Amino acid sequence: MKKHVAGLITLLFLTFGLTAQAGDDKEKEVKIKTSAICSMCKERIERNLAFEKGIKESNLDLKDKVVTVKYNPKKTDVAKIKANISKTGYDADEVTADEKGYAKLPSCCKKGGHM
Repeated sequence: MKKHVAGLITLLFLTFGLTAQAGDDKEKEVKIKTSAICSMCKERIERNLAFEKGIKESNLDLKDKVVTVKYNPKKTDVAKIKANISKTGYDADEVTADEKGYAKLPSCCKKGGHM
């Protein structure tokens, strides 16, 4: 339980704290909660993020459904990263999945499709 709470606190700090850092010339990292379910979701999200300008690296942890993204803030921002995930068909924090992207997902990748 303590580990879960500590992880949540860290996630909140990273989500809000990193955006307030000065000096936008350094690589930044953001953690975004997704609606991903399986390894196909992981592959799809990471592949689509790799094509986004300014994304250096992304890694989706399926256990906690959080994607960690390292990016160049001169080339992209958190809103664009969340939009990319949404267009892929998945929720990204408060941004809900794009309907067209979601419709293209295999049934196992849709909410309630696989547990």
